[in-house]
Amino acid sequence: MDKDRIVGSGKQIKGAVKQVVGKAVGDAKLESEGKADRIEGKVQNTIGGLKDTLKGK
Repeated sequence: MDKDRIVGSGKQIKGAVKQVVGKAVGDAKLESEGKADRIEGKVQNTIGGLKDTLKGK
């Protein structure tokens, strides 16, 4: 498994937590940062998956 997949998954989890906390406390900035982190993590995870495919794993 490519390290981008691991890091990307971590960013998705971190983003989800930020988003939930931001929504719970009414902090729109924190909520939007969480959304951005989730998207960034999803992209990085996808790149890692492509790398794995190219490597034949």
